[in-house]
Amino acid sequence: MKRAWRTVTYNAYRTPTFPQFRTQYIRRRSQLLRENAKCGFEPGLRRQYLRLRSQLLALRYGPLSEQSSFRASSVRSSRTTLDRMEDFEEDPRAQGARGHRRSVSRGSYQLQAQMNRAVYEERPPGSLVPTSVAEASRAMAGDTTLSENYAFAGMHHIFDQHVDSAVPRLQFANDDKHLLACCSLDGTLSIMTLSPSPPTVKVTLKGHAGPVTDFAWSLSNDIIVSTSQDGTLRIWNTEDGRCIREVVDPEASELLCCTFQPMNNNLTVVGNSKHLLQVVNISTGKKVKGGSSKLTGRVLSLSFDAPGRILWAGDDRGSIFSFLFDMATGKLTKAKRLVVSEGSSISSISARSWISREARDPSLLINACINKLLLYRVVDNEGTLQLKRSFPIQHSSQPLHSIFCPLMSFRQGACVVTGSEDACVYFFDVERNTKAIVNKLQGHSGPVLDVSFNCDESLLASSDATGMVIIWRREQK
Repeated sequence: MKRAWRTVTYNAYRTPTFPQFRTQYIRRRSQLLRENAKCGFEPGLRRQYLRLRSQLLALRYGPLSEQSSFRASSVRSSRTTLDRMEDFEEDPRAQGARGHRRSVSRGSYQLQAQMNRAVYEERPPGSLVPTSVAEASRAMAGDTTLSENYAFAGMHHIFDQHVDSAVPRLQFANDDKHLLACCSLDGTLSIMTLSPSPPTVKVTLKGHAGPVTDFAWSLSNDIIVSTSQDGTLRIWNTEDGRCIREVVDPEASELLCCTFQPMNNNLTVVGNSKHLLQVVNISTGKKVKGGSSKLTGRVLSLSFDAPGRILWAGDDRGSIFSFLFDMATGKLTKAKRLVVSEGSSISSISARSWISREARDPSLLINACINKLLLYRVVDNEGTLQLKRSFPIQHSSQPLHSIFCPLMSFRQGACVVTGSEDACVYFFDVERNTKAIVNKLQGHSGPVLDVSFNCDESLLASSDATGMVIIWRREQK
């Protein structure tokens, strides 16, 4: 499976100007692999081949983040999200077939953890690299310590187009170094480009009649979906800022959060203020049958695991629910519930398949209004959570968010980044038992609500409750 992800990902690099050759290459490669499999192979020799192959690909095409490896297997092809939306509009019956083709194998989380451990244990003594993706990460970082690797040289740029209105969410485009978007309580969204210099606001998305609460990039970065307190979900063309479609919430409630289904970007999950979670087909603007569920409170945060099988949702009553997502139909099945702290809002959820060689289990990073950042281990294929670590931050009321650092960590320790109500950005080493703070960035004048790394971690963006967006430049060693 890992080989397939990497093959599809690097295939886009091999033929950037001839997309018609990409599927031809995949088909021919699949045919050769099947023919060779009939002859049998020696396991040790095969592992050595895969290791060398991944190293050569990384040297030639550069390292890839964890997200890109998973995403490539679904929709990163020559066709954009807009192309697929047009297909659905022309032939709605195509929904079932396409959704089924994007279904993935249902390996359990226990198996994923065992595989991660097995890769680690196969390494010779003293080896620091648990996967081939991490080898690319090590090549980028050099032999620096974790603290040195997350040292910042200063501010690269400051955006203030949303000044006096909070910016609750911001996010770099997928696998992109210089394209950034944010949403604001002033009712607009901005798409900014950081290169060529000077950084500028590329386009402003106007149309919502109320504060914009959340947004998400499609995997091909050609569209953005956004939610608002005006009770609508809007779909935007990121090139010209045009609103492609407006979907009104049938419950006439405020829409508070959204996320794309990672294996099928025609489906978006939306949470509202009436405790309802629902899957929406953005190609038709309609709710998916069986894709709704009720939570105990207002739905504030959402996150899929990388394969798109499990969805976690957090509410303002302190509960996190896990749902099993049917890849073929879009149906949600409620699985588990965890009460983090009764009455404390769950403002952010981020999922990661593994963090470092010491933290090889699938993990969830949680912001809850209990003055702590929480790291949970995912212990089974129903999304059951077990608390692993907590880190002290100031968080009692604001909708703060946090992220895992996007590049796989190869050394002892791994970092997570979070905003805080004391106007600082904090970096924590998840494996350090004492003095876990690796770095602290100061420069905001209000609570830091969200943070986002670009794909190679050269830039970090942060936004605050006053409307300021700061781009931080990482120090080059």
